[in-house]
Amino acid sequence: MNTGQPDSSQPAVMDDERSGVRISIKVKLAIAFTVIIGLTILALSVIFLNKQKEQLYIQTIETGKISLNYFVSNASIPLLNDNILELNKLIKETSSTEGLLYGIIIDREKIVKAHTDSNQIGKPFQPFGNTKDAVSDGTVTFYQYMTPTGSNILNLSRPVKIQDKVLGEVHVGISVDFIEKMIKKEALFILMVASFIILGGIVIAIIMGIGLAKPISKLVRATREIGNGNFKHRVNIKQNDELGDLSSSFNYMAQELGLKEMMKSSFGKYVSPEIVKMIMENPEQTWLKGTRNEATVLFTDIRGFTAYSETHEPEDIVESLNQYFEIASKAILDHGGHVDKFVGDAVLGLFGVPVKHEDHVERAVRACLAMQKELKKAAESGKNVLLARIGIGVNSGVLVAGNLGSDIKMEYSVIGDTVNVASRLNGLAKDGETVVSKGIYEELKNIITVEALPPTKIKGKTEPVETFKVLTIKDKK
Repeated sequence: MNTGQPDSSQPAVMDDERSGVRISIKVKLAIAFTVIIGLTILALSVIFLNKQKEQLYIQTIETGKISLNYFVSNASIPLLNDNILELNKLIKETSSTEGLLYGIIIDREKIVKAHTDSNQIGKPFQPFGNTKDAVSDGTVTFYQYMTPTGSNILNLSRPVKIQDKVLGEVHVGISVDFIEKMIKKEALFILMVASFIILGGIVIAIIMGIGLAKPISKLVRATREIGNGNFKHRVNIKQNDELGDLSSSFNYMAQELGLKEMMKSSFGKYVSPEIVKMIMENPEQTWLKGTRNEATVLFTDIRGFTAYSETHEPEDIVESLNQYFEIASKAILDHGGHVDKFVGDAVLGLFGVPVKHEDHVERAVRACLAMQKELKKAAESGKNVLLARIGIGVNSGVLVAGNLGSDIKMEYSVIGDTVNVASRLNGLAKDGETVVSKGIYEELKNIITVEALPPTKIKGKTEPVETFKVLTIKDKK
């Protein structure tokens, strides 16, 4: 059943459910930079190298075409005249061309008439093996093939014609292995540059990570300080960015929490900790409004205080009163009560309101006997004679509790016949005595021993009131 009262049995705990290997921000940034830069360079390298390879291949074809066209232009007449010497002279003249591996001129019968390798002259032309698909560009046909030694050759061929009459065919071969070598060289260069870039990125990431980790570490330490109650702790981050904004907000939060804690601490000097908690958790709760409640009221005051105050200095009076108030307040608060107010030399204590307790009657009586015990003990020193002159009256019943006053000044208090009777019972108690009503006795007769007092007529009551002086109470099991 929810009574609206605070449950102090469940402490607030912040669980840290993090698991796994801890990786710092600087390491995460370094990894992220490495991956991003590495993937970017890899993608750009693949695009760049493929483009370069394609351009080199086109340039190689164009170079081959130049040599091929030269041969075709100058081989028609010697080929028509079967001038083998002139054809081989033509091949020899261009054999020094960079990148050109061979030149071959064959006739219509596929017989080699001229060749860079003179041993092949006069032999039938043997088609190349391991060829790739041939590509035609006008009258030029080219394709790649691989030699038995593993070299990659680009072969270009073109027919030799005179007036559309085919006299033969010219072949030139150009190595394309240099393209792969150049691409590998470029790739190695890109890898070296990429390594330096990645290394630089890692350094930058670590620097950035440190720049982020330091302020965050400060904030973590600050949260722990706040958690330990050090609300004066401040975070000193002078960065003009989001971390600087977070630092300012954190300091503002700490300041506000400090003010609230100071208010709570100061307020706690006037009301019980339970009431402070209720107000802080729900300041608009209905217990602040006027309500009827079953509660127990105790009144204490000092016998002969007026005469004492006339013969002592104000400083001594205040000091003696404060010692008495401290003992009385502690006894009330220790038993779950509320110190409602101090009126002159009187103390008004409440049990059952504003914090509800089913055993408010027992709590009140135990508080009274504990108070008298502490007062007697303190009075034995002889320094404060007032402590031995305290009488207490206790009554229980229905009363009205709530905030009384105006918008300018307001206080939580209680009113009603139950309160008035408790005040009258207090007047019947002698030094060191606790006088209770019949209702209190009936409620606790199984655990208290009393001395019945003569029925007494009190103000506000038509019939004499039965009262009892409490002597002892059984200890709680």
